Amino acid sequence: MDGPPKEQLGPPAADAAKAETRLRGHLGHLTKDEDAALTAFRDLCTKQGFYKPATAGSKASHDDGTLVRYLRARKFVPQDAFVQFKDTEIWRKQNDLEALYERIDIKDYWESRSVYPQWTGRRDKRGIPVYLYDVSKLDTKKMATYTSSTSKSKEKGPSPSKMLRLFALYENLTRFVMPLCTAAPGRPNPETPVDQSNNIVDISKVGLKQFWNLRSHMQDASQLATAHYPETLDRIFILGAPSFFPTVWSWIKRWFDPITTSKIFVLSQHEALPTLSQFINIEDIPKRYGGQLQFECGDMPNLDPELRDCITISPGSDTERYFLTGPVRWIDAGEIGEMEAIGVGSVDGKQRKEHVATLHSLATRVATHTERLSRATTQQSQLPLTPLTAGGLTPNRPVSQSHYFAPTTDTSAPTLQPPTAALAHMNINEQPAHPVQNGGPPAKIAVPSRPVDLERQKTEFMTPPSDPSELKTLA
Repeated sequence: MDGPPKEQLGPPAADAAKAETRLRGHLGHLTKDEDAALTAFRDLCTKQGFYKPATAGSKASHDDGTLVRYLRARKFVPQDAFVQFKDTEIWRKQNDLEALYERIDIKDYWESRSVYPQWTGRRDKRGIPVYLYDVSKLDTKKMATYTSSTSKSKEKGPSPSKMLRLFALYENLTRFVMPLCTAAPGRPNPETPVDQSNNIVDISKVGLKQFWNLRSHMQDASQLATAHYPETLDRIFILGAPSFFPTVWSWIKRWFDPITTSKIFVLSQHEALPTLSQFINIEDIPKRYGGQLQFECGDMPNLDPELRDCITISPGSDTERYFLTGPVRWIDAGEIGEMEAIGVGSVDGKQRKEHVATLHSLATRVATHTERLSRATTQQSQLPLTPLTAGGLTPNRPVSQSHYFAPTTDTSAPTLQPPTAALAHMNINEQPAHPVQNGGPPAKIAVPSRPVDLERQKTEFMTPPSDPSELKTLA
C-alpha cells in the first residue's frame, strides 16, 4: 500500500504563512494575465446571461471576489471557470438556495452545525476565519440520529435533505462569516476580501471503524465545496492522528479530490503548536492545542476583541446566540460602510427576518473610541498625583497612568495633546508604555499619524436587501 505524499505528513512549506504566498491569485494581487482573465470571464458570464454588471442603482449580481475563486479553481482559464460557474448557478436555482437559507428551521440548522466544522469566532494572522472540527464527537449514535432527522426534514428539493442542510452551512460561510471577516478592522491586506477558511481537524480518539463509517459524511462536504463553493478552503491541519493513520491515508485521501488533499497537513503532537502559531496568534488557538482560547466544539463562537469592538448586538436574551450560531446574512445599512445583520430561518414554523446586530462603519468606530479615550484620560487626570521620593515612587505604591502626568520643571518636555482619532485604532489598554525618568513625562510620545481615509473599505460581499423597503421595516 502506498504511503501518503511526503508533503502531507508535517507542516506546510516554510513560506506558506507569508502574505505574498497566500495572496497569489487573489483579488488585489492579480498579475496582468490574471486580471485580463477576470475581465474575459466576467464578459463571458454576462454574454451568456449568468452575470449582471453593476448599474447606477444596483450592484453587480456577483462580486469580483466570487468570480476570482472560480478562476483560481480552474487555473485562470475563463472558459473552464465559466463551465463550473454556469453549473453552480443552475444548481442553485434548482435547489432554490436563496429561499432555503431564508426559511431553514433553526433547530435543523443547529443540528447540522453540530456535525460539521464550527467557526471559533477567531481569525488567523491573515484575517481568515478559523474553524474547529472534533471528529471524535461523531459517534455511531449521533450520526444515526442525524441521518434519521434529515430523512424527516420538511425541506425538499432535487438534492437529498441532508445535503440541503449542508448547503445552508456553506451559505453561512459565504454570506455571514466571510463578509464579517472582510470588514473586520486591523487585518492585513484589507484590499483583498476574505474568501477562504482555515480548519483545525481533531481526529484523536477516532478509531478505524469510525473513520470508515464517516467516509460518506466527509465526502459529501468535500464534493460540495469543490463543485459549488470552489477555493473556500485555505488549508486543513489534522491533529491527534492515531498511529494507524499514515498507513490508511492512501485510501482515506481517495475520499477527497486532489485539490483538497493538497491542502491537508497531518501534524504530529510536537509539530502542532509551532505550526499553528505560525498562522494563528496564540490567543486565538484553542487551549487543548496549547493556545489560550477557551473554545470547544458545540460552544458559541468566541468573537475576538477587534470584532466585538465594532459590532453592536441587538437587545434580547437569545439574540447573541441567534447572531453567532444561526442563519444570518448582511445587508448594507444607511450609513456608508455600515452593515446590518439580518437573522433569517424559521422558529416554530414561523419565518423570521430580524435585525440582530450592526457592524459599524470605521468613522463611527473612530468616534466611539475617541470618546472612550477622552473619558479615560479625564478620569486619570482627576486621580491624586503619586508622592515622589528621591529614589523614585513611594515604596509599595502601584504604578498608574497618573504618573505620566506628574508635574516637572523640565520646560523642554512636550505638552500632552488631547487624544486624536488616530489613537482610536488602539485599545486604551494597549497604548504604548513610555519610559519615565525620575517621575517626569517621556521625552517623546510616539503618536500614530492620522489615517488619510477614515471610511472602512466597502466590498461587494454584502447581500443586497431582497426588498428595497427592508431597512425601513427593520428601523
